[in-house]
Amino acid sequence: MTQIIVLPHVELCPEGAVIEAPEGTSLCDALLDHHIEIEHACEKSCACTTCHVVVREGFNTLLPAEEAEEDLLDKAWGLEPNSRLSCQAIVGSTPLVIEIPRYTINMVKEIKK
Repeated sequence: MTQIIVLPHVELCPEGAVIEAPEGTSLCDALLDHHIEIEHACEKSCACTTCHVVVREGFNTLLPAEEAEEDLLDKAWGLEPNSRLSCQAIVGSTPLVIEIPRYTINMVKEIKK
């Protein structure tokens, strides 16, 4: 099991959290499995940016993002050089520290307004 430290997020995880996930699990699934309800509007199909996270420690140990993820990340709110879509970032054996940005851009939700 790999340790993932989740930095505090005002709505989703106010106290922050330390969770563990098996290698090969997506960050999104790891968060959801531990009741951290990160948004995932496209149901984890790499078609939106709502599950965007910033990997504060351990970023270089993740497999590189594929082109589809890179293209979507360009549209993410608060993009940083160490941003990933949590549905595409797969947990390895190295501990990670992640931050969930305060805002997301949910095109589906915005259109329905």
